[in-house]
Amino acid sequence: MFLKPGMPVVASFDHDYPEWHKGRSDFSLWYLDILDPALSAYLQYLRDYFSDLLYTPNTRQFHITLFICGFLTQHIKQHDDDFTQIQFQQHLQDLAQARLPKFQLSTVNINSFESALFVEIEDQHNVLTLIRELLSKSTDEIAPLDYCPHITLGLYKNTVSSDEVFQRISTLKQQQFHLQIDHITFGSYQAQVLQGPLLSRHQFNLGTH
Repeated sequence: MFLKPGMPVVASFDHDYPEWHKGRSDFSLWYLDILDPALSAYLQYLRDYFSDLLYTPNTRQFHITLFICGFLTQHIKQHDDDFTQIQFQQHLQDLAQARLPKFQLSTVNINSFESALFVEIEDQHNVLTLIRELLSKSTDEIAPLDYCPHITLGLYKNTVSSDEVFQRISTLKQQQFHLQIDHITFGSYQAQVLQGPLLSRHQFNLGTH
């Protein structure tokens, strides 16, 4: 999962991945928007600094993935990774009953998965874990991994050495930001467009229920 010294990164290639999407388009998730202009500017600076290593074009907004739901469908599930309107309504009900407050997160250091560069997120009070547990009451997350809250800077486009990546990171003066979170967002992206934009479909406001 995490990139280790002395190993190559895993490069991403722009192709259709039909074995994954099976002709479906809208892949959905819950996520946190990044709205702080100073943080957005810093993240764009980092993306530009590493642009020779990262896949382009990348039009996906900076965000923190919270829970991966699956392919949107209005009908019954035909595949294990389908996500129905009934499941979405159950998510809304579970979130409303929990009466979740607004909360704060912090950015930490630049780090790397095997396939992507990212900025770590610190969740001191484990609020994200609580929200994920609420969402998983009615829905199994798609391809769950050990959850590591983060903001992705980009996928790697070439197979380079991790030592080069870590050396580049070490030369940077890193900054820390605090994020005030007052809502979570349900949205989707088109499965056939690698690193395509997120479409917001619903915002669930915190501290108002």
